[in-house]
Amino acid sequence: MPDPLIIPAADFDFDPEPASAPPQPAADAGRPPVWVIGHRNPDTDAICSAIGYAAYLRQTRLPQARAARCGEMNIRTAWALEQAGVEPPQLLVDVRPTAGDICRRHVTRARADETFLTVYQRMMEHGVRSIPVIDDQNRVEGMIYLRELLGLLLPAATLGQSVRHVEASLDNIARVLEATVTNPGADMEPEETLLLLVGASSEELVRRRLHQADIDRHLVLVGDRPRIQRLAVREGVRALIITGGCEPDPEALALAVENRVCVLTCARDTASTAQLIRCARSVRTAVVRTFESCQTNSMVRQLRENLRENNQPLYPVIDPDSGCLAGVFSKSDMVAPPRQKLVLVDHNEFSQAVTGADEAEILEVIDHHRLSGNLVTREPVRFVNEPVGSTSTMAARFFQLDGLQPERGVAVCLCAGIISDTLNLTSPTTTDTDRAMLPWLAGIAGIDPEAFTRGFFSAGSVLRSQTAAEALRSDRKAYVEADWAVSISQIEELGLDMFWGCQDDLRRELEGLVGEENLDFACLMVTDITKHDSVLLAAGKDQIIRRIDYPRLAPGVFALQGVVSRKKQLFPMLSRVLGEVRKS
Repeated sequence: MPDPLIIPAADFDFDPEPASAPPQPAADAGRPPVWVIGHRNPDTDAICSAIGYAAYLRQTRLPQARAARCGEMNIRTAWALEQAGVEPPQLLVDVRPTAGDICRRHVTRARADETFLTVYQRMMEHGVRSIPVIDDQNRVEGMIYLRELLGLLLPAATLGQSVRHVEASLDNIARVLEATVTNPGADMEPEETLLLLVGASSEELVRRRLHQADIDRHLVLVGDRPRIQRLAVREGVRALIITGGCEPDPEALALAVENRVCVLTCARDTASTAQLIRCARSVRTAVVRTFESCQTNSMVRQLRENLRENNQPLYPVIDPDSGCLAGVFSKSDMVAPPRQKLVLVDHNEFSQAVTGADEAEILEVIDHHRLSGNLVTREPVRFVNEPVGSTSTMAARFFQLDGLQPERGVAVCLCAGIISDTLNLTSPTTTDTDRAMLPWLAGIAGIDPEAFTRGFFSAGSVLRSQTAAEALRSDRKAYVEADWAVSISQIEELGLDMFWGCQDDLRRELEGLVGEENLDFACLMVTDITKHDSVLLAAGKDQIIRRIDYPRLAPGVFALQGVVSRKKQLFPMLSRVLGEVRKS
């Protein structure tokens, strides 16, 4: 039978589709990743269930599934991943479309010292009207637009000698003409202003024309006319170009060596050569050096606003780390940017999801918390919500239902997720499914759950190893309940001694968080996993704090005897209080 939209709650009590073997995923073929990601300020279950469910998806239907996290790992999670030999999931703090997502990575580009002919042919070959200009380190120097490029061929005036001006280096001229350098003469690399003269007239007329301007600026084109060749090099022109595949006159060549005149020979006829010489000009003067660019992490939403009135046809995208060109985009690329594909685990609210999840394509939601919040999707999604103790339990159960086994490292991670969220099956959130999954996973992982539990919770005290601010945010969830903005943090410790020593610092940070995020109420539950008790530190509106009916140990500090679950014990009490208090 096909998977229902929501699986029944009785320990996944449904029949999987019959199959003799699990389906094999197709090759990834370079497709973009599907990120399997938990909530902000992730706890061990959020990290480990993402690792486990991504592994399950890769074995079944989504070979491009990859685990991710949208916050730093705590010490115990890091310890669990080290025991598993599994790398931490990739950190994603924002999945909104960026310039890096929409830009074209295969970029037609140019260098300022390239010739008009080279750049123009490249633009025509790729059908583009603008390209970025880069330096030797692939950093953007400017932009070239076809209009400015074509302006290099057109003289500013059509009278006098200016119409014969050629701005080019002899090196580039030789390259464009595919000419042979018979005698290099002086330095051929610098770009210079040359006067083009075709030696097709009489010897006397050519001599008069040479003397109308500086001799050493002339570029003389001539075919099989030895007398004109000798005249030109004797007068000391800048360069002699012999066309039509003709060989230089031996006497002219000897004079050229003596007078340091550059001699080029090419196979093209004189008319073609004259045309192509103009194309030997470098594009340097056509480079527009005032232009708009952005970085790969620039948000598309902001770019639409910033570039609304800008008419630049193409925008370079710069890697912020290297400063190099990463790609280009045009305004049309911002119309429907690709959306990041996400699978949400261990939460079902945008308020807890990675930034930009509301602009992403949500494929699935796998969770064990209550339904709330504003999670709205554009398309139907697979939504699985189970009243079990851990999302890692759900990931393990998916493997079982398909007759699969996770790899050892994945099994270790899933064990850690279950042990963390159920306090090794002692939390009131624990179900029979959790009790069934943990020993099954432990057998695959080759671990003793009791020993693993001791090692996990001994791996490090959050209050001892982190600042008060870091501890408060290490496992924090934000809610909106009855129009009240609420934050609940939880820390699990081997005893409460560290809490009593740093409660003043924690209180200051909690009060600061209330002001910083404009919250109505924020609290920190510190759980003693050895005694299965907790203390609650609260800050915010007095009318809320006064209604908390746990024993008060000090102002804003309450004893929570037998309370270890934020989800099943603390939050229901706070939800009731918030529903009773009228918001002024």
